[in-house]
Amino acid sequence: MTNQTWLTEEAAARLRAELAELEGPRFSDIVKKIEAARAEGDLKENGGYHAAREEQGKIVGRIRQLKHMLDNAHIGTPPASESGVVGLGMVVTIDMAGDEMTFLLGSREISNGDMDVYSEKSPLGAAIAGAKVGETVSYIAPNKKEFPVTIIDARPY
Repeated sequence: MTNQTWLTEEAAARLRAELAELEGPRFSDIVKKIEAARAEGDLKENGGYHAAREEQGKIVGRIRQLKHMLDNAHIGTPPASESGVVGLGMVVTIDMAGDEMTFLLGSREISNGDMDVYSEKSPLGAAIAGAKVGETVSYIAPNKKEFPVTIIDARPY
């Protein structure tokens, strides 16, 4: 798998809007908070200043993350995948050790929040990528336990 993230047009628009908000009004607000806190004097014991600087750091981090994601994203339809074959942008239903789970395989940014999302780079995502409906694959959990995973369904999101 590549480092490219697949995003729907809707998800990309949502991320661009978040980026514009963070770079514009949110960043301006936090700069004003920092300036106001600085004007209060001693910065060592100024909780408002430290909280504002921490918030600024989170905003800058999210801006970097969004820019990187959008710069490296494939926007549009998911990569072609045969029907019934697990791939990016597919809603997958599996049976893992007797528990049935349905989730989207891809980036959490493409989901509108209506279901769980697993990255294709996660241990479970990597284990099922390319598997066909009806096939059972082996998944090694982070705790090193191995589980059989049966693919019940795979369809485009």
